[in-house]
Amino acid sequence: MKYVVILPDGAADEPLAELDGKTPLEVADIPNMDWVARHGRLGTVQTVPQGFEPGSDVATLSVLGYSPAKYYTGRSPIEAAARKIKVAPNDVVFRCNLVTIVDGRMEDYSAGKISTEEARKLIDELNAQLGGDDIEFFAGVSYRNLLVYRAAKGLDPRLTPPHQIPGKPVRSYWPSGRGGKTVQELMERSRQILAEHEVNQVRRDLGENPATSIWLWGHGHMPTLPRFSERFGLSGAVVAAVDLVRGVGRLIGWQLIDVEGATGYLDTNYAGKGVATVGALDRYDLVTVHVEAPDEAGHDGNAPEKIKALERIDTHVVGPVLEKLRSFGEEWRVLVAPDHPTPVSSKVHTSDPPPFCMAGKGVKTVTGQPFTEADAAESGMHIERGHELMEFFLKP
Repeated sequence: MKYVVILPDGAADEPLAELDGKTPLEVADIPNMDWVARHGRLGTVQTVPQGFEPGSDVATLSVLGYSPAKYYTGRSPIEAAARKIKVAPNDVVFRCNLVTIVDGRMEDYSAGKISTEEARKLIDELNAQLGGDDIEFFAGVSYRNLLVYRAAKGLDPRLTPPHQIPGKPVRSYWPSGRGGKTVQELMERSRQILAEHEVNQVRRDLGENPATSIWLWGHGHMPTLPRFSERFGLSGAVVAAVDLVRGVGRLIGWQLIDVEGATGYLDTNYAGKGVATVGALDRYDLVTVHVEAPDEAGHDGNAPEKIKALERIDTHVVGPVLEKLRSFGEEWRVLVAPDHPTPVSSKVHTSDPPPFCMAGKGVKTVTGQPFTEADAAESGMHIERGHELMEFFLKP
């Protein structure tokens, strides 16, 4: 048997007036996803358990078969694992976004989708001025960077993801709790360092959002996850650009597959991801492919771009994957599962159960309906504990 899991991040949405009361999934031309839904099972899954913040960290663990209640320790350690950053048991890892704050409000959680090259220069400067034996910054992709606070076992502040507070006063979401003041001081000191940096001067001259500050969130200690092969008896690989998904893959023993031009944004190399997934099926039992673009479009409040992203995923990833799977005869299954909704109207993640669809050997057709939120909700199938979706998908 061959298995493929396709994760169109944040694809689920809500009806929009600008789309005549339809969702991007309903408007998008996605014949391949619709084929999976019509020829298999369609349903909803609670990927974010009660008591957890709605985020790709928790939701991705759920979809890949790992209970957040049992294994989740924070987003940032997972990203550190993707990059093989050494993290001791008492170290605390933070996601370190480069953000744009204007007049005390969160103008842009990504500093205008700052380039990786520009971000690296800023992170290097922050390391030079704020780093030391206890603090180390690590440059990532674009605005997605990390900070490791060494030997900080008691550091456990209450923090808010910047993409969840677009346009809101940041003072209302300032770090609090144990170590909150320490984190706050780091963020404030970063503003002084970044203010006059040449990277930001150039961005202002070009009319682009400058990186006015770092924003720390998603902290935690390094988790220990049982290997996927030990739990399910299958070898695995993951095709993804974002460190979060790559980190989960590394922690559960999957092979990480790089794709040139994969950006984790709207301009990602969709076709390259499809080709990489198809090629990996010759070597692994299960391949997971993640595409961040629908989530980014949701955060941007951009319905047309979200629709385009869904259509590109369908054409360049789902289509080629289905063609490849059919070459194995009947010995295959495919699952399409957004991790969570990212509604265009609110621009933030929600905990509402997203739709999923699966098809292949032994999966009986039930509703025969296309892949939409409404049809999934009316299918009669709902998986309350999200981490059980993988077991359902893989069961004989």
